[in-house]
Amino acid sequence: MNGNTHHAVTRVAIVTGASKGIGRDIALRLADDGLDVTINSRNAAELEVVAEEIRAKGRKALAFVGDVSDEEVVQSMVEKTVEVLGRLDVMVANAGTAVVSRVVDMSLKDWNYCMDSNLASVMLCYKYAARQMIKQGEGGRILGASSILGKKGGPEVSAYVATKFAIRGLTQCLAIELAPHKITANTYAPGVILTPLTNIDVLDKQYGGTHGAFTKHVCGIAPDGPHSSGDTVASLVSYLAKPEAYFITGQTIVMDGGVVMS
Repeated sequence: MNGNTHHAVTRVAIVTGASKGIGRDIALRLADDGLDVTINSRNAAELEVVAEEIRAKGRKALAFVGDVSDEEVVQSMVEKTVEVLGRLDVMVANAGTAVVSRVVDMSLKDWNYCMDSNLASVMLCYKYAARQMIKQGEGGRILGASSILGKKGGPEVSAYVATKFAIRGLTQCLAIELAPHKITANTYAPGVILTPLTNIDVLDKQYGGTHGAFTKHVCGIAPDGPHSSGDTVASLVSYLAKPEAYFITGQTIVMDGGVVMS
């Protein structure tokens, strides 16, 4: 073997909520970028399909089924990733859900479910990814999913909005804490991205449009207002995950067609 052969270390990412929608697009984009990827969701069959898509790109994929609002699940997901793929360089805490309810009708059960699914899950992913990256001592990239609804409120989605605002604050705190370790922490804040989650047929019709109309209503956007596909989010995450993005941290970056400008 040639003594001058240089083997670049393959970077490794975890993407939660990756069986469909934005998470799937992010996972496939990171695979295109040359990363091996652990993908997570609660749906084993859907996850395996995405894992095969990643392998078809010549990258390694680990499908890890579990609920990331459970601390033991997140801890073992990070451990398994390091055991199977060798390390962890990028964490994308993307998993989340929405509860549709006005504040005056909100049950504490629904509120807590949304807090666990969207916020506790992100904190746990941040916690265990950060521990692993600090241990490796080579920096890292941590990303969480916010939303334009992490910048402004909307009707009937108070629990979701509260979590998306909170993720911004959590991420800023993490960015400060991890700066000495050369680990960045940022959030991406999409506007209306057409995914299975935004396809709510009955409500979409009720709000005068097709796929995405109810989501637009919640965001204060007209039925014919701007929307996009998950590729727009994946391309931003792709950049923020790169070593060259070292000077961006503690930020929430909006991609929404100009609905919320900051």
